[in-house]
Amino acid sequence: MTSRQLSKLAKHIGFWLLVALVVFYAVFPFYYAVITSFKPSSELFRVELWPSRFDLSNYAQIFSQRSFLQAIVNSIIVAVSVVGIALLLGITASYALGRVRFRGRSTVLLVILGVSMFPQVAVLSGLFEVIRALNLYNNPAGLILSYTIFTLPFTVWVLTTFMRQLPMELEEAAIMDGATPWVTITKVFLPLMWPAMATTGLLAFIAAWNEFLFALTFTLTDSQRTVPVAIALLSGGSAYELPWGPIMAASVVVTVPLVILVIIFQRRIVSGLTAGAVKG
Repeated sequence: MTSRQLSKLAKHIGFWLLVALVVFYAVFPFYYAVITSFKPSSELFRVELWPSRFDLSNYAQIFSQRSFLQAIVNSIIVAVSVVGIALLLGITASYALGRVRFRGRSTVLLVILGVSMFPQVAVLSGLFEVIRALNLYNNPAGLILSYTIFTLPFTVWVLTTFMRQLPMELEEAAIMDGATPWVTITKVFLPLMWPAMATTGLLAFIAAWNEFLFALTFTLTDSQRTVPVAIALLSGGSAYELPWGPIMAASVVVTVPLVILVIIFQRRIVSGLTAGAVKG
């Protein structure tokens, strides 16, 4: 074997070792949470890569709590609503910013991108006053409003980038046939934008599903809390009293739907993320 072949082999092995390291780093915490969730309380702190027996008591405990089930329902309602609003406003805004020429369009895009850079804690107090003034405190609508504010800039930016890549001839043909802008968006552009919409919609859903700071600040009762806050409130009075088994079981329950969604839409996610990478 020549030195060149040895060099290529070493690079190939190094690449796959790096991939294995990244996969291990990303997957092992979730795997450990899964096997811990199947352990009874007496075996939680026994270190083993495969449980000696599978115990469902942790899952039975969390599903017997009505507040946790209500939190799942609240999270679904909030996340789906945020995705729907963000995509509706994002697709219309991306049409205006991507297809209509007007003065200051680039400035508007930069402002939209700049808004997404603000950390949540920087606007928490001001947004709290807005939520309270609108009488949306301890109301899912308050979470939907706050999540949409942070989700919409990214959605508009990605959809605008994708919208710019669509052929101008499609829009011109629709105009010649007498189509209105709304008909052009829904009948011509929308079928072509599913990859980008799947990407932005899934990312918006994940962000709303996992958000903790706003959910903790803007909700007060168990009937209005979302899943991340419900899991946090499973804790006991000290580190030794934490119900690690139920916490791990709850974490697995709320993570599995996201994993399933990513697996289902993985091809659309990749095509959506790379849609605006190359100019046509």
